[in-house]
Amino acid sequence: MPVPSSDLQTEVFSTLADPTRRAIFERLCRDGELTVRVLTDYSGISQPAVSKHLGLLKQAGLVTDRRDGRQTHYSARPEGLAPLFDWIGFYGAFWQERFARLEALLNRMDL
Repeated sequence: MPVPSSDLQTEVFSTLADPTRRAIFERLCRDGELTVRVLTDYSGISQPAVSKHLGLLKQAGLVTDRRDGRQTHYSARPEGLAPLFDWIGFYGAFWQERFARLEALLNRMDL
């Protein structure tokens, strides 16, 4: 049974593999729309570094941005996690099948 894979899946996994990007995404999920300035204050890293992380999160479809004058506001896109749910769903079915086989084997051994 081949593992479902896509470029988007790989991009989402790769993007969230970085702990700083994960922390930024989690903060946006928890706190809602935030400016780059607020995210920089929370992160403890430079504004250019936060902006770079946000760019990668946006490229992966995990955040959106909105300009308001000189400020950019970012929001999480939880639906961007859909490729991960697909991957987890595949393995959930995979393990259910394996456990069902194990249970059948154990039942036959009890006879």
